[in-house]
Amino acid sequence: MSITVGILAIQGDVQENILSTETALKELGVEGKVVSVKTTEDISKLDGLIIPGGESTTIGQLSLVNSSLKLMKEKIEKGMPVFGICAGMIMLSKTADDRVVGKTDQPLLDLLDIKLERNSFGRQKESFEANISMNPIDIPKFKGVFIRAPSVSDVGPGVDVLAKFNEKIIAVKKDNMLGVSFHPELTKDVSLHKYFINLIKKSKN
Repeated sequence: MSITVGILAIQGDVQENILSTETALKELGVEGKVVSVKTTEDISKLDGLIIPGGESTTIGQLSLVNSSLKLMKEKIEKGMPVFGICAGMIMLSKTADDRVVGKTDQPLLDLLDIKLERNSFGRQKESFEANISMNPIDIPKFKGVFIRAPSVSDVGPGVDVLAKFNEKIIAVKKDNMLGVSFHPELTKDVSLHKYFINLIKKSKN
């Protein structure tokens, strides 16, 4: 069985996620390829999708290619695993408020029932690293890189909380959807990418 993992390449840490995913495939001994995707044609061929971090407002560019947004949503609703990182988690959510500017008008996929606070830990200059644990998915220790990170202020029914930092929720999962506030692709630790690949494998069985 071979799997195709797509990294949404509008902007953000695309290359870093490609490398982390390729390393994870190799370490798991799973056959597969990692591709950067933008168009509906790209997205239609995927078994799993990573929406990387970056400027979530810039990811609003996605609304320009709205048909890919629509197809993404359909595929995720049909069970395709998706991994939203920082701005990617914001995109998956039903609502996103900025700690400073309040409601924002960015296009959202409206899939993950979480309430988000953008820039929850401060702006760019307040970026930091912290050790966190995601015990519900057997990752007891992980270095989280937080860059203008959002946090989850509330979760809806069926959303599992995987990790908290300073009492704020920073990692969640619901069914085939995984969302984190921090940037796993900026560390050498690929355990989260491996976890995501295993989700894709399960979904194909």
